[in-house]
Amino acid sequence: MSSSILVIDVGTSGLRAAVVRPDATVTALHYREFAPSSPFAGLVEFDATEMARLVLEVAHASLAEAGAVAAVGITTQRASTVLWDRSTGIPLGPALGWQDLRTVGECIMAKAEHGLSLAPNQTATKAAWLLKTYVGDEAAIAAREKDLCIGTVDSWIVWTLSQGSLHVTDHSNAAVTGLADVLSHENIRWHERAYSALGVPISMLPTLVPSSGIIGSATALPGSPPIAAIAGDQQASLIGQSCVRRNMAKCTFGTGGMMNVCLGDNKPTSSERSQHGTFPIVGWSQVANDASHLVTWGAEAIMLSAGTNIEWLRDDMGLISSADESDAVARSCDSTDGVMYVPALLGLGTPRWDYGARGALFGLTRGTTRAHIVRSVLEGVAHRGADLLEAIESDYPDVEVPEIRVDGGMSRNPSFIQALANATGRPISVSPVTEATTVGAAYLAGLAVGTWSNLAEIESLWSPHTTVDPQSNYDRSAVRAQWERAVTRAAGWITELSSLDF
Repeated sequence: MSSSILVIDVGTSGLRAAVVRPDATVTALHYREFAPSSPFAGLVEFDATEMARLVLEVAHASLAEAGAVAAVGITTQRASTVLWDRSTGIPLGPALGWQDLRTVGECIMAKAEHGLSLAPNQTATKAAWLLKTYVGDEAAIAAREKDLCIGTVDSWIVWTLSQGSLHVTDHSNAAVTGLADVLSHENIRWHERAYSALGVPISMLPTLVPSSGIIGSATALPGSPPIAAIAGDQQASLIGQSCVRRNMAKCTFGTGGMMNVCLGDNKPTSSERSQHGTFPIVGWSQVANDASHLVTWGAEAIMLSAGTNIEWLRDDMGLISSADESDAVARSCDSTDGVMYVPALLGLGTPRWDYGARGALFGLTRGTTRAHIVRSVLEGVAHRGADLLEAIESDYPDVEVPEIRVDGGMSRNPSFIQALANATGRPISVSPVTEATTVGAAYLAGLAVGTWSNLAEIESLWSPHTTVDPQSNYDRSAVRAQWERAVTRAAGWITELSSLDF
């Protein structure tokens, strides 16, 4: 009997299937590009039917290559929202991506009229917008209350794999929708005040299930393997890098950047954004012997653009021909010679949350070269990583992160990793796989079916690609002070956007 796990991993710009073996190696990986469309500035949407087709295509390809598996684990982009017909399985219109900003006004009204703190990158107002746009007014929505399903991408993928027999989401995904009551009760449930105020019938929402545990069968796949795990991408990356004990932290540097720290079983006291711009999250959940939910909690800090800055250097500025070239160009000079870059192409996330901040280069002289600018961009993203760490440790004074584990595309850039070690003052351990989300979803599914016995075993499987220490001659306090001056100057560039607060 196989003990390997099939993982379906749906990101923002592409999706993959792979098989993870009991020694945590990843095999039979099949990838398809699947970028969202942006018909107008601020709008981000995708074809959920095409997503489902591609998921089945890569899943079948992985199973054909690797053979039978013990279970299926699913990890996906969070908060993106799909509305579909329960009887036909056909979406009513394009799904809304998590980056979509069309519901900014609805978020402002929800705060003013109902006291709900919601952001446009959450599911809540997206679900309300989809219903109003494709169904109609309250009466029309009520008439179709039992006919429609609303879900995040994980819900849609489970529906696809189960051929319409399962409409579920796990606690890690539900907790970031803006529709879940995470803290008020022993077990996480849908938030009645939120879904009622927004006009989203609870009958359309998925059933809440633990992140790790068998929930049904993937009948759309050969052998109908059990679906045994669902997790949001950042939470999957956290456990995928074996951050299973309090104070252990990872940062994923993809298009954007997300730092997460494991808080263990210490339940947060508030579900809202903290003083220094971080958020409490559900890391993952399991079922206890008494049927209650064992929740591993976490905290999250966000940078809105990370790898986007490298794409800018390559595609728009033409300073490098490939992302990989940024390392060699940066190493061709010993320092930035005073040049500092603030990577705020989409505004600043944690700790400032200034949507009107914009990217900026400071310290340019006649002697500034291409190499100085490329190096400053890598160092700027590293400084944003240090901002995230400082924000987490400020919001949670009893948390002290000993090292940072990293994955994502930028994790393979040696110049960037050294800059991150210098800026944070911590050792940086690089994940053995670029996408630790895949391994994390496998761990959660494997815990449910016995591939791995407990979190301690998962912790023991960590084997970093490399570990980099801060350079002893780096004057961190002076450089960080200069960084703070640069960020202050880049902030508030577009005043109307800077005034928005979610």
